[in-house]
Amino acid sequence: MSRESRRREDETYREWKGAYKPYDILREATIALGVVLGLALVLTILFSSPDLKPSTVQTWARSDPVDFVTTATTELDGSSAIGGYGPPYNSASDGQNIWFIHLAKWFGIAHPINTAQDFVLAPLHSLTAQPALTAAVSMYEAAPANSQTAWTGAYEKALGNASANPDGSIKVKPGNYGPLPTMMNSLLTFAQSGGLDGALLTSKQFYQTDYTKPLLFMADGGVLTNRAQQQHLLGTQWGMMNETGSYPGQVWLWLYTFWYQIKPFSTSTNADILVMAVMGVLSILFVMVPFLPGVRDLPRRVPIYKRIWRDHYRTVGASGA
Repeated sequence: MSRESRRREDETYREWKGAYKPYDILREATIALGVVLGLALVLTILFSSPDLKPSTVQTWARSDPVDFVTTATTELDGSSAIGGYGPPYNSASDGQNIWFIHLAKWFGIAHPINTAQDFVLAPLHSLTAQPALTAAVSMYEAAPANSQTAWTGAYEKALGNASANPDGSIKVKPGNYGPLPTMMNSLLTFAQSGGLDGALLTSKQFYQTDYTKPLLFMADGGVLTNRAQQQHLLGTQWGMMNETGSYPGQVWLWLYTFWYQIKPFSTSTNADILVMAVMGVLSILFVMVPFLPGVRDLPRRVPIYKRIWRDHYRTVGASGA
């Protein structure tokens, strides 16, 4: 169909020549609002999100003390995931990137995190009236880097075969761990009492709302991963579009989480920025549909609209005849 033909067709339908019927838009809007509100109320009662208890450092330290101490040891020597993450937490790496685009590096370190100081040493320094602990922390901080690495490496290896005692402490095979057993036992007791949750909060306001540090600390352990797996929220479980439990989730996010299920996205350390780039290109193509030759003419070539508005075209056809 030529451009002139399309113009003539548009002019044909520009002015309505059929019959008119009264339409009470206020009445229709009121009915529609009532129906939507009723459905929202019923669906909220039937399918609302369950009120689950939050994960805390205290519950983690009590339920899995070995995992807690193992994670704290990796935070101390900087070998944890957050310790090597890079921006916006530290400069251990360049962060996610694609080609020459290094967004994380360009934005810099917005939330500085020193895993050893923030998650282990600073909380231990806050514990007073414990001479043995104070001496152990001082011994660790004064030791050369190679001694610190030897202690943490040996302790992490021994924690692989450690077990939890009935009283909440852990049992580790004897070895040359320097001051680490004293430090980690004190940190574990502090966490199990609930004190570490408060020590990791960084907000200076009356209401504490910045839970970045406790969440990052727990993310390095297994507590959040295990809970996410139970609730089908892992990335490999299409977690982005799921809700906790068996409740309906955010189905409109299926296309975003779809890319994480296939290679190279599922195996790439830059998966987030790669998926963002793909979705950006697809979004631009969608916006450009009215300007793409061939694609913009699909409605005319596949006249489904004439089936939808058949009453209109039937009236127009009768008037034209």
